[in-house]
Amino acid sequence: MNIIFTGGGTGGHLVIALSLAETARERGHRVIFIGSASGQDRQWFGDSDLFEDTYFLDTTGVVNKKGFGKLNALWKIFKALLVSRSIIRDFHADAIVSVGGFSAASAAIAALTTKTPLFIHEQNAITGKLNKLLRPYAKGFFSSYEEGDNHCDYPVNPRYFQNARLRDAVKTVIFLGGSQGAKFINDLALEIAPWLNEGKIHIIHQCGLKEEERVKKGYADLGIDAEVYGFTTKIAELVERSDFAISRSGASTLWELCAAGVPAFYIPFPYAAADHQFHNARYIIDHDAGWCERQGDGLAQKLQEAILSDIRPKSEMLRHLIAPEGAVEIIEKIEERV
Repeated sequence: MNIIFTGGGTGGHLVIALSLAETARERGHRVIFIGSASGQDRQWFGDSDLFEDTYFLDTTGVVNKKGFGKLNALWKIFKALLVSRSIIRDFHADAIVSVGGFSAASAAIAALTTKTPLFIHEQNAITGKLNKLLRPYAKGFFSSYEEGDNHCDYPVNPRYFQNARLRDAVKTVIFLGGSQGAKFINDLALEIAPWLNEGKIHIIHQCGLKEEERVKKGYADLGIDAEVYGFTTKIAELVERSDFAISRSGASTLWELCAAGVPAFYIPFPYAAADHQFHNARYIIDHDAGWCERQGDGLAQKLQEAILSDIRPKSEMLRHLIAPEGAVEIIEKIEERV
């Protein structure tokens, strides 16, 4: 088959495009990518040899725009839609796979206008506006939060499964604020660091490049030898060494921790669209496999109580919530339906 992958804007969408495209190519399919010149799409795939071709079109998000800005964004999407139609026809595409985000709009809508089968992967527990709009017209819709025919295991890097282990004691904690870091989590880490240090619990902290200098100085002032990373591509290795995580609840991070069997204390980003990070975390909480608290005062005490609790049952439950080969499962379903 000839498959077009589209979507992105942020790493949470793009990591899914990467995983699915790698799997499709391994199974003998031809793959190309249509994204946006805005966002992180070009950073991820501009120099990639995974795709036969990559296209970064002039589009921007619509949701947060008003007035003329919204009209301009819609006009850009319309022009990109026309370009996408030509790409679809020239490539003789058999299927288009959207991973969401504003980058997906032009090619996903072009799939409908060219009657090319459209498949959607939704990363979050709350369906994004574009995906909600296109879902009734899609040939397939994949979600790790729904039951039934739409359910799929989240496409997680195999390394998280290969090195998964049961956690029954907290000797190392990892603070994860996402690729950009999170000031609130950084402040919470420095607040609780003396208590962790007193309990001989090692600290790994991914704090974001903007906060790296401040956070390193904070630990130095406390006399605590913590591992601090502004940004790193070695998150999988750091998670392997960790027994407990304090994290935002973006979908990819949440399912990676799940695959590794690492219990987590989730603090959702309060300004996420449709509060989706809170609902992502609620899926884990509803299965009694972690903790979730809104961002605010007084979390240090609750975090201490979680770290001191029996984490073994939660670590065991996490490994029942996700299975390997999520990407293979999705590509196989696409093969069956095209």
